[in-house]
Amino acid sequence: MERFFKLKERGTSVKTEFIAGMTTFFSMVYILMVNANMFANPFDDGSNPLGVSYNAIYIATAISAVVGTMLVGLLANLPLAQASGMGLNAFFVYTVCIGFGLSYANALVLILAEGIIFILLTVTGLRKKIFDSLPKAVRVAIPSGIGLFIALLGLQNAGIVVDNKSTLVDLGSFNLLNTDNSWGSIMPMVVTICTLLAIVIMSHKKIRGAVLIGMLGGMVMYYLLGFTVDGFYTSLAKEINIISPVEAFKEFGSQSFFKVFTEGFDFSAYSQKHGNANLILTIITTALAFCMVDMFDTLGTLYAACERADLLDEKGEPINMNRGMLSDAIATSVGSICGTSTVTTFSEVNAGVAAGGRTGLTSIFCGVFFFIAMFLSPIAQLVPSCATAAVLIYVGILMMASIKNVEWYDFKVSVPAFLTLAVMPFTYNISYGIAFGLISYIVISVFCGDFKKIKLSSWIIALLFIAMLLLTH
Repeated sequence: MERFFKLKERGTSVKTEFIAGMTTFFSMVYILMVNANMFANPFDDGSNPLGVSYNAIYIATAISAVVGTMLVGLLANLPLAQASGMGLNAFFVYTVCIGFGLSYANALVLILAEGIIFILLTVTGLRKKIFDSLPKAVRVAIPSGIGLFIALLGLQNAGIVVDNKSTLVDLGSFNLLNTDNSWGSIMPMVVTICTLLAIVIMSHKKIRGAVLIGMLGGMVMYYLLGFTVDGFYTSLAKEINIISPVEAFKEFGSQSFFKVFTEGFDFSAYSQKHGNANLILTIITTALAFCMVDMFDTLGTLYAACERADLLDEKGEPINMNRGMLSDAIATSVGSICGTSTVTTFSEVNAGVAAGGRTGLTSIFCGVFFFIAMFLSPIAQLVPSCATAAVLIYVGILMMASIKNVEWYDFKVSVPAFLTLAVMPFTYNISYGIAFGLISYIVISVFCGDFKKIKLSSWIIALLFIAMLLLTH
């Protein structure tokens, strides 16, 4: 263990790495429940538009987390952890499947393509070069735009933000005097708000596992308050189907595992409805959006965590960076085969680093915990959506941090950044935000005399996005 992970060299111990791994796990284990709930019940109305169950996605998410987290520990010896990325999962479900109309299996093909492309780009060293070639104004705004998008999803899942015919969005009613309202509809919103505030307060006090503790506390509060709602437990008994872990694995095997190969390459339904040209452009631009978001997410987290852990080389770059990105690419490919969205490095690893994690042993311990959690899907199913909604809002808040790097008084930078940031939640589409940000950056740069600063790759990506906007929407 000492020779492989270099514990003494990095000033750590097995005990410290264990605590760090456990801290990282408890900081990000919410993804198992949140991801499963998002795929199985995206609108919180009992519908299942993707055709996969909570248990199937729970197992798929857990397996991909185990693979990605173990790989980054063994290949790169870094204290990182990976799982299906927040924001990318929302893009998969709400934009690609529900918005564009691709089937669940079709969308998995794009994830598989992304993973394979990233493996090739990482091995050749092109992945980082592409990242560096895109305008900073767009790069720094993408995480914040995704954060707003995720927060909006959380607010909607909780019923705090609702549809309105005149203004499109409105605040959910808290009015007990309204005859159309009831405590039963208000109670979940109250649980979400209390859960969010609890997570924030515990995070401020640096309580380990604040997100998980807050989510579980919200679950307890939800069921206790259920006694105050008429017919709560009667309807709940009809909704929750507790099955054995064995049954969960059976659902995983029949509904999600290997669907990318058995059904994914059949795009005939989409092609008949929208045409072959539309299909080709949709595939190219959507795969491109997946790639870019994952690239920014992984590299940003990699730099932040390694800087905090003092694991940067003499050039100021993370040690074993290519191996870390290769782990991410392989895990994404595995995730597509299992049936889940893009696997990426979680920013919550900073909690493990703060707890003393300095080597890949932190990742190994975290991966072991994910493996154990794989068999607890029946228990995890009891977590209500109003509790996971609070987590979505909190993660969205965390992702807003990158916006501080925007030079707001320079309009050549701030306008593309703002469009990237704003268009994502307003259009319910991450790729549209990237498209508007990149295209506006190029137009402004050309007319402001900065034509030579635009990279060739930026021109190519922008042209693809323009074709997507003109021909597919």
